[in-house]
Amino acid sequence: MPPVHKDVNPKQRQYEAMVRALSADLYRFAFWLSRNESVAQDLVQETFLRAWKNLDSLRDAESAKPWLITILRREHARLYERKRFDTVELDDTVPEEAAFASPERSGDAAQVRDAMLKLPDKYREPLAMQVLGGMSCDEIAAATDQQPGAVMTQLFRARQRLKDLLGGRAAAEGGRK
Repeated sequence: MPPVHKDVNPKQRQYEAMVRALSADLYRFAFWLSRNESVAQDLVQETFLRAWKNLDSLRDAESAKPWLITILRREHARLYERKRFDTVELDDTVPEEAAFASPERSGDAAQVRDAMLKLPDKYREPLAMQVLGGMSCDEIAAATDQQPGAVMTQLFRARQRLKDLLGGRAAAEGGRK
């Protein structure tokens, strides 16, 4: 029997480092896409499984995040191609621990989160990729198979709708008009 090596192969080290570095970002993005904690966890698991199987196709460690986001988006699409869910909301609140992992959560963050969840998918997804994923317009364009100009338009419209949603809430509460 060959001796057991204490060293892990370089592919496994690369994979483990990638999982440690990016799993929180992927989870946040998956949660924004799916709006469901358990579905988000499943999406991240499937994403990392596909990433492991195709790790040799990742040529540059710098492009790992956009590569994984693309895999996650495709997994999300596959999930809904395979099965349509009959969902029932048991609770109108979204678990803040899942959406915002920072200790400095505030009422403003909850308002922004709620407004963001009201955006149509075509605006919410690129905005989440930029804000939660830290991706550039070019990276978002590559991940979504769109032109950078289209992504910039979607981001602009997403921000405008957020302003409208948040401004409308402030006016209703007696704030600014």
